Amino acid sequence: MTTANNVPTVSLGDELSVSAIGFGAMALTPVYGDVDDVESLATLHRSIDLGVTFIDTANIYGNGDNERLIARLLADRRDEVTLATKFGIAGNPTDRAAGRPRIRGDAAYVRQCLDESLQRLQTDVVDLYYMHRRDTSVPIEETVGAMAELVAAGKVRHLGLSEVTADELRAAVAVHPIAAVQSEWSIWSRDVERNVVPAAVELGVGFVPYSPLGRGFLAGAVRSRADLASANDFRKTMPRFRDDALDANLAVVDAVTSVAEQQGATPAQVALAWLRNRADALGVSSVPIPGTRRAARIAENVGSLAVTLTPEQLDALEAAGAAVSGTRFEDMSWVSAGRE
Repeated sequence: MTTANNVPTVSLGDELSVSAIGFGAMALTPVYGDVDDVESLATLHRSIDLGVTFIDTANIYGNGDNERLIARLLADRRDEVTLATKFGIAGNPTDRAAGRPRIRGDAAYVRQCLDESLQRLQTDVVDLYYMHRRDTSVPIEETVGAMAELVAAGKVRHLGLSEVTADELRAAVAVHPIAAVQSEWSIWSRDVERNVVPAAVELGVGFVPYSPLGRGFLAGAVRSRADLASANDFRKTMPRFRDDALDANLAVVDAVTSVAEQQGATPAQVALAWLRNRADALGVSSVPIPGTRRAARIAENVGSLAVTLTPEQLDALEAAGAAVSGTRFEDMSWVSAGRE
């Protein structure tokens, strides 16, 4: 089966089918610099035109502004979009600095966030609703139970979980079917391959990799020490850009670029093709959600579906990826690998 412009669809879990490439709308927020809503909306429309119809947002992106932006897309094209949003990262930096919880998973908060998201999105149903981060002070059964009630109420079609451990995923599936786990996964970030991906395979859950181009590397165009000097503060704080790790990680950029030259493809296309191959090798149904502000990049990402890597190229990329240095977050409790 294919979507518009021959982008194939992929079945995740719980009978949810989405376009084989998704769009990560966090890119259309100020976290990476100033944004222009007119340009952002044009990029979203181009995504749908090209068949990239799986759109991923969250209530926290731009403090709700990202959902409001996507509402403008949905106004004319709701039936063409598979819409995912999230809850769980609470408040704003000022609230968190004051000591208020930065993650919430209690049932009342789940219900509150969904109603607020529906209002911002100007729609009556979300296709895929994610728990954005795990609130370890609340049993996951309570959080997923509240999410399941939203499915029963017709406000949500499918459930997802972001950055959960294998055991957390098993506990959640015991409450309600889970369509997808979303976690960082790329040639630079492979910790999910140890436990979470095998659990997803075991349980019939799909996988949605965010930052599939490597946070700050191909996506952020940090391909040398000179590039890092001009990068924004968000990237400079990442452990993988520190002096003791940077050279090893830039070597992966070199390896990806070399394979791209051999393929007549772009480095981003090779990185996405590697991830697709890796997911196939591990037996997990997977749809990455690269984000971009530029409409032309969407066509480039779709082009990755036509890239077939040779065994020799896969070996070279495997060797490069095995040398990645540094953790993907300063506070690893923020992600699944820190709780396994």
